[in-house]
Amino acid sequence: MLGLERSAARYTWTAAVVLLLLWLVYQLRSTLFIFALALLFAYLLSPLVDLLDRAIPKKGTRTLALALSYLIFIGAVVLVGIQIGTRVVSQAQTLAIKLPEMMAKLEQPSDIAPEGLNALKAQMVARLRTDWDQRSSDIMRELPSAGLKFLSVASNLIYVVIVPVLAFFFLKDGDIIRSHMLESVDVGSLRDVVQSVMADIHRLLAHYMRALVLLSLSTFTAYAIFFSIMGVPFGVLLAVVAMALEFIPMIGPLTAVAAILLVSLISGAHFWAVVIFLVAWRMFTDYFLSVHLMGQGVQLHPLLVLLGVFGGAEVAGVAGSFLSVPALAMARILYIRTRRSHLSVPEESPLLTR
Repeated sequence: MLGLERSAARYTWTAAVVLLLLWLVYQLRSTLFIFALALLFAYLLSPLVDLLDRAIPKKGTRTLALALSYLIFIGAVVLVGIQIGTRVVSQAQTLAIKLPEMMAKLEQPSDIAPEGLNALKAQMVARLRTDWDQRSSDIMRELPSAGLKFLSVASNLIYVVIVPVLAFFFLKDGDIIRSHMLESVDVGSLRDVVQSVMADIHRLLAHYMRALVLLSLSTFTAYAIFFSIMGVPFGVLLAVVAMALEFIPMIGPLTAVAAILLVSLISGAHFWAVVIFLVAWRMFTDYFLSVHLMGQGVQLHPLLVLLGVFGGAEVAGVAGSFLSVPALAMARILYIRTRRSHLSVPEESPLLTR
């Protein structure tokens, strides 16, 4: 018909549908990110929910276990916010006030340092001061319109409520959702493949999220203890920043290291001791702790991780960088499962083998 082969028309239609779906995903990326956060939050709470569900003797009490889990989580967040959050805010305000004074002190030439090093240090401090003044000027110019932007910022705060609510439904009805998805696939080899893929993705996300949280908590604990022992200024603030940036693969920890070294250099507090500690901790984290916690769950080459981080940042900013590694790991599972189904390879979880 019209000189077109049926197979060519089918392939063209399939390609058009795929492109349309990709376009819709891009347009809905903000909404999908909220659902992704809720799903990851559900995986974070699921061990506590399962533990309480088993501890309660009566059957059909998962809703009660969910409620208790949320109460425990909210109580922990409030307690941590009271104990640490106030100190972080106080140290951030102090750093903003003392930063110009510390820069002026650092700019002064040292008698024991070579003249070229003093000149380089003066140029670096001048550049930092220029950037700081520019940022301060931008903030002051934006203050008159800050009231107009308050509503848009406040509207985003609703996500703090939406994410836990969505996670509640994921935890409560996850098995039902999974069953409905499987029922939409015809019984046979395709359903077996889909069921295997869903099981592998479930294990991947659970393992990845829990390992990421443990890595972040380990980083905060190690940094806070070391900075407290050495008397590094703004230690709690720096430890919290490092903990938060641990959620962004590779780029986040490097950014945290750069920020800590900059503050340590400006404040003049045990700079070389901080350098040695950061190098030792990153080597321990990258070559032992991360490998042990992640296990075989995320088998991605560092170059592929970097590609995903930068590509995700181009598409969706920080959210894209945060979701890049699990997205690539899920794509790897889909590829391996599809390839094995076509080659009729015996079933084996791709999380355990390359």
